[in-house]
Amino acid sequence: MCVTAVESRPAGVLGTSPGHRPLGTRVMAFVALTKPRIIELLLITTVPVMFLAEQGVPSLQLVLVTCFGGYLSAGGANALNMYIDRDIDALMDRTSQRPLVTGMVSPRECLAFGLTLAVVSTLFFGLLVNWLSAALSLGALLFYVVVYTMLLKRRTAQNIVWGGIAGCMPVLIGWSAVKNEVSWAAVILFLVIFFWTPPHYWPLSMKVKDDYARAGVPMLPVVAGNRAVARQIVLYSWVMVAVSLLLTPLGYTGWFYTSVALVSGGWWLWEAHALHARAKAGVTGAKLKEMRLFHWSITYVSLLFVAVAVDPFLR
Repeated sequence: MCVTAVESRPAGVLGTSPGHRPLGTRVMAFVALTKPRIIELLLITTVPVMFLAEQGVPSLQLVLVTCFGGYLSAGGANALNMYIDRDIDALMDRTSQRPLVTGMVSPRECLAFGLTLAVVSTLFFGLLVNWLSAALSLGALLFYVVVYTMLLKRRTAQNIVWGGIAGCMPVLIGWSAVKNEVSWAAVILFLVIFFWTPPHYWPLSMKVKDDYARAGVPMLPVVAGNRAVARQIVLYSWVMVAVSLLLTPLGYTGWFYTSVALVSGGWWLWEAHALHARAKAGVTGAKLKEMRLFHWSITYVSLLFVAVAVDPFLR
């Protein structure tokens, strides 16, 4: 898909060069390139898996090193994403204050920053954790930048489905950091995040679909009606909850995790079906309340993975 647009203010131009801006402001701009709030969510899925792999408390040093390496890797991927998407970021309200759009960081600086983080994070993982974790980390970065950002995002409404694989990788990295291998438990949690990502992101996309339409990005809510999107949300939600319950019969978790998965998953399904009912009835605007599921989705994944970490101590 080719995106053509006319901007009143070119991306990366504010009237003065980035080098003339205050040092503190520039530092915060580079931090913003890493998308810290998104990385918080990635760490929520990494640390609990380390507890499950250890069946107890893993080495604090290993946890800190793994989290920092994950931050560097995800930060590099996010910076490279902003470099590639700087044209469409300038067209969308929700991304209009990103550092490349405001001119706080130049495209060349962003590219160098992202590539540096990619190299440093890979070596960091390899030398201080293990090379399997390094390979998984680099694979996640390349998948997000090349497969999602460059190949899928502007071409298909299934972009977030397959592109979300990159966001599933911290689960495998957390397990491999402890065990230097990948087990079925890690694969199941990988699949939970895989099926969680579309129904987590599509409600937000429904809210800001005009932004994506303006930029020519074919997110599902842009190319399909609310009813069709809500139906897909319900489908993915049921599969996600079903997959989350596989850990217990396979012997990886006990009653505590199962209880949390059932209660939180049940509430998720209630919200997903309620959204579908409103969309089916033709409700639009604020009354659609699509952001209720988006906000709950973050609570859900946090509760589920906290249960993953706590469960080994209650068995």
